[in-house]
Amino acid sequence: MKISVFKLNKFLFFKLPSAFLCGVRVQQIDNTKCVVTVKHRWINQNPFNSMYFAVQAMAAELSTGALVMNHIQLSGKKISMLVANNKSNFSKKATGKITFVCNDGSLAEKTIGEAIVTGEGQTFWMKSIGSDENGIQVSEMEFEWSVRTKLT
Repeated sequence: MKISVFKLNKFLFFKLPSAFLCGVRVQQIDNTKCVVTVKHRWINQNPFNSMYFAVQAMAAELSTGALVMNHIQLSGKKISMLVANNKSNFSKKATGKITFVCNDGSLAEKTIGEAIVTGEGQTFWMKSIGSDENGIQVSEMEFEWSVRTKLT
C-alpha cells in the first residue's frame, strides 16, 4: 500500500482525531518532502487569538513522521518509530493558514537503511518550518525520531 495524501488524511481521521478536528491536513508527500497545513480557527486558538502551540506541533510532527512512515513502508521491513525529543521556536503569532514543510525525507531513508543493515536502533533529527500565507516563518520545530527493526 503506497502512502498518499488521501491515506494520510484518512489515517488522521481514524487514528488522530484531535489533529483532524483541529484542521491538520497533509497537502503533499513524496520521498523527500512533506507539506502539512492547518488554518487558525476557533477550535485551535489560544487566549491570545493565535494558533495554540500544540496544534502547530501536531502539524509539524506529522510533516516529519509521514516521511518516516513512507520510508519504513518502502523498506518492506517491520520497523518501530518513536519521537524521542523535540525542540520548538516560535517567532510570530500564527494566524491564518500555516504551512509546515519538512524536506528531510532523504535523511529518514538513510537512517532507516542504517537501522536495517546494523540491526541497531538509530536516532535522527528532522526539521519542519511553519510559515503563514505571506511566507513569513512563524515557527520552527525539530523532532528526534528513533527507529529500530522489529524482531520477527
